[in-house]
Amino acid sequence: MSKNLKIFLGVSYLLILFIFLYFIFESIQISRLDDFSYYKEIQSDLNIFISSNIIINLAYFFIFAIIWTALLGFGSPILIVSGILFGKWIGTIVSVASISFGALILYSIGNFFFRDFVRSILEKKFEKYIKLFQKNEFYYFFIYRFIGGLGIPFGLQNLIPVLFGMRKINYFFASFFGFIPSMFIMNTIGAGLNSYIEQAQKFSLFDLILSSEIYSPMLMFVGLMVSSLLIKKKFFDDPS
Repeated sequence: MSKNLKIFLGVSYLLILFIFLYFIFESIQISRLDDFSYYKEIQSDLNIFISSNIIINLAYFFIFAIIWTALLGFGSPILIVSGILFGKWIGTIVSVASISFGALILYSIGNFFFRDFVRSILEKKFEKYIKLFQKNEFYYFFIYRFIGGLGIPFGLQNLIPVLFGMRKINYFFASFFGFIPSMFIMNTIGAGLNSYIEQAQKFSLFDLILSSEIYSPMLMFVGLMVSSLLIKKKFFDDPS
């Protein structure tokens, strides 16, 4: 790829990203972020908006989440928001599917336009993992997603398969099924936050943490982290 094309693509990406973030934050009242009543107002408005046509709004959110993931390379805020808007079950389905698609788009862009660049930066660092993925890319990439990508930042996680040229269909479905446990937990936290905002009259961090709708998924998260460390040790740190 020519240098001018790389510059053009980089500038275009930054421009699109700037416009995208502008429209997200343009409606936020920064001065009221420490006012709990502001969040209750937002929740009320969102509930009315979502319930007006849930199918259309699910489609809007699905597209938004794909764009968010493809542009920003991380999905954690999407998981909380989807749980708040749609509850833990529907929220999990729509966020897992949309983030899987967004990650696939990011991988496809990296693999098509920046393959040599990505390999020059990452290949030596992740050489031992490449050999594992080449044995059975779906199986090991599913485990990789399940355990949170070996602690690698999410945006970078999505580009690791560039190193071994993973098939797109395997990339998508291994991501989809591997994401489910962690994303269900995050959506459950989002749904718990929504319930807390609806019921509480004023914010209390202590009451929030002690809410069963918050501490239960947090305990699940701890369990997932412990199991992920054990799985990482078995399959990636000391593969047999």
